Amino acid sequence: MTAIHKFYELVEEKGKGKAKGGWKLERKRKTCPRCGAGVFLAEHKDRYACGKCGYTEFIKAKKS
Repeated sequence: MTAIHKFYELVEEKGKGKAKGGWKLERKRKTCPRCGAGVFLAEHKDRYACGKCGYTEFIKAKKS
């Protein structure tokens, strides 16, 4: 079995029942804008990072 459940989630579409095939896959993680679809960004405490090209997005800290 592959580890696809880490990256995708099976979600029921609104207005469609299970009998009509009302299911779709949604990505759980962000994709890399440089590498394109299929390459996901790793989630760190303060940033998102691509292991393939090195792209990094920093998460803004919430002020409370």
